[in-house]
Amino acid sequence: MCRSIKTLRPPATTDVSDEDIRAAALQYVRKVSGFRAPAAHNRAVFEEAVAAVTAATQHLLDHLEVRGAGQTRSNGSA
Repeated sequence: MCRSIKTLRPPATTDVSDEDIRAAALQYVRKVSGFRAPAAHNRAVFEEAVAAVTAATQHLLDHLEVRGAGQTRSNGSA
């Protein structure tokens, strides 16, 4: 875990894939839990956490409003 979780929102990053989001979630769960790979008795809760963080990250990215990023809104303002 020597690399940082990268910014996934525009304009910092374009074309974010589902795999990019899951990789960031996995890295977060690894960092918080202190485990790179969970033991068998923790595998289910570890994967549930990855899925929850992935979903929360996707929701966040889908609903962020980035102002001043050159995006034109339907009312004509940026």
